[in-house]
Amino acid sequence: STCRGFPLAAVYARRVNWNRHESAVATKDMLIRDAAESDLPAIIEIYNAAIATRAATAQLEPVTVESRRHWLTEHSPDQHPFWVLEIDGRVAGWLSFKSFLPRCAYRGTAELSVYVGEKFRRRGVARTLLEEAIMRAPSLGINAVVGLIFAHNEASLRLFERAGFARWGLLPQVARLDEVERDLAIMGRRV
Repeated sequence: STCRGFPLAAVYARRVNWNRHESAVATKDMLIRDAAESDLPAIIEIYNAAIATRAATAQLEPVTVESRRHWLTEHSPDQHPFWVLEIDGRVAGWLSFKSFLPRCAYRGTAELSVYVGEKFRRRGVARTLLEEAIMRAPSLGINAVVGLIFAHNEASLRLFERAGFARWGLLPQVARLDEVERDLAIMGRRV
């Protein structure tokens, strides 16, 4: 069957040629596909490393595979996908779409979350995932995407700005991380 002109598949996969520097010759093969249950250990390892930074998530304690098994069942490839990006067969990062707010009027807006494994940072993984999300969003019935990013996370703010996102709002001192109040930036983009 098809949805909005795109074939539905249990596994959405696309090979992406990646070039770290415009002038570089060597490329790496990246594979973006729907996350599977077997990916959860790698997904959780990446997420737990992000928790420790106190820059990427409001989660304060490490999580377990069992406590996050529901992540995959809450996502569907044709509405709110959960993708992993592989390099050389290893999960290098992940991106998820989720409902921005539960009211029906917001159904065309999705919140994006993107995380990259420590060994794969600064290699274009997050940029590639964001670009794919922006490209595929209209086929998912999404016309706007937002990222909720701590205002002190300058690297993520730059990443989203380079992907065409603008600052749509700022929630001052709404999070407390290790007794430090942090601002939350709302980065948004029409697609």
